[in-house]
Amino acid sequence: MKNVLTIAGTDPSGGAGIQADLKTMCALGVYGMTAITALVAQNTRGVYRVQEIEPGMVAAQIEAVFTDIRVDAVKIGMVSSAEIIRTVRDCLIRFKAQNIVIDPVMAAKSGDPLLRPEAEQAVRNFAALADILTPNIPEAEILAGLFIRTKEDMRRAAEIIAGQGAKNVLIKGGHRLETDAEDLFYSGGRMVWLPAKRIETRHTHGTGCTLSSAIACRLALGDSPEAAVRAAKEYITQAIKDCYAVGGGRGPVGHLAALYRRAGMDIV
Repeated sequence: MKNVLTIAGTDPSGGAGIQADLKTMCALGVYGMTAITALVAQNTRGVYRVQEIEPGMVAAQIEAVFTDIRVDAVKIGMVSSAEIIRTVRDCLIRFKAQNIVIDPVMAAKSGDPLLRPEAEQAVRNFAALADILTPNIPEAEILAGLFIRTKEDMRRAAEIIAGQGAKNVLIKGGHRLETDAEDLFYSGGRMVWLPAKRIETRHTHGTGCTLSSAIACRLALGDSPEAAVRAAKEYITQAIKDCYAVGGGRGPVGHLAALYRRAGMDIV
């Protein structure tokens, strides 16, 4: 059994954050562990309150895991302040963490901000630790400092972001609403386009958290970065098809739909 640590915020509605990460890890057959960076009062409609965890406590959680259990991959999600970002970065360096996937969470699907503006530069510095960095288009625009409207813009942004230190960059193309959901994987100067048909649904809560967790799982299981991204994209595509219309807003994706089916349960 491979062990994957997620360092992120919570989602009491179960669709994103730590809760989505653990569901994804269960679905993909790894042992999931957590270090919580923030308690987030959110649901399918929006984010209502965020309480950051004291940085020393964040560090203590990470230390508790690394000093007792082998960690085969790490996924980092919501780290909302520069101090927490520096704390997590120092811990990962200290424990020589491997297979680091960073999802630079800056806003929730509802548009509510999850990152303090003054922490943006800290995120750029943090990104240099990533084996794979997974920004969506708005996040890539901030990290690269340019507007992204075309595939050429995505290429330029990937080059700029990789120049900041990330070994591999996956720019998620779902925000380009006039096109299919085509992502760009950039690795060592090589551009790989990963096309997928857009799925017509509003129930996409937690897609970014889920995708990055799936990538970390596949890296832990021994995939190359590109193979991990491809496998994770297949997983999230099916999870979106299996979305769950719970709540009054954007429902979550179907993280565990395959397990439910095998158990003979109705997932609709």
